[in-house]
Amino acid sequence: MKTFDFYFDFGSPAAYLAFTQLEKLQGETGSTAIYKPMLLGGVFQATGNHSPATIPAKGKYTFTDFSRFAKRYGVPFNMNPHFPINTLMLMRGAVGLQRTNPVQFIAYCDAMFKAIWVDGLNMNDPATLGKALYDRDFEPDAMMALCSEQAAKDALKAITEEAVTRGVFGAPTFFVGDQMFWGQDRLDWVREALKNQSER
Repeated sequence: MKTFDFYFDFGSPAAYLAFTQLEKLQGETGSTAIYKPMLLGGVFQATGNHSPATIPAKGKYTFTDFSRFAKRYGVPFNMNPHFPINTLMLMRGAVGLQRTNPVQFIAYCDAMFKAIWVDGLNMNDPATLGKALYDRDFEPDAMMALCSEQAAKDALKAITEEAVTRGVFGAPTFFVGDQMFWGQDRLDWVREALKNQSER
């Protein structure tokens, strides 16, 4: 079975754009995505990397470029006025659902990405986060309890450390076998690698 790893953080607009294309990518290549929720802030800290937004000229261009890609993909995209978003609890929720309720995992990822990069919500605010979860059919108290579980904390830490060990320095990052591809603008390379990948 063909697979690829997808390391992501909801706070990355590039990861959102890549996420919107994963279903199409899997269909075209007969592959399955292995989702790897990580904490991008932890990756930045470990690698010394920084968001492009920390350099004003680069940040402005990067978000213009993201808008171009969103138009090409035919998906909505809006710069979040509250950027950057602290995604620690959101990512713990992702790994928690991935462990305990995988049926809801993709729906949760879709909801969190859209809350940040389509609706422009301030997910740093607990009340806004709670309402966003409720409006998307997730029980806020149950999700907060899940995020507080030690197993979720440990799982997120482990995936983040795994990412750094494998050479990840930003989001999204894909692996096809041992081949690493960084950035949503590398999807063509991921597609080509998957088409050339031997069945396992």
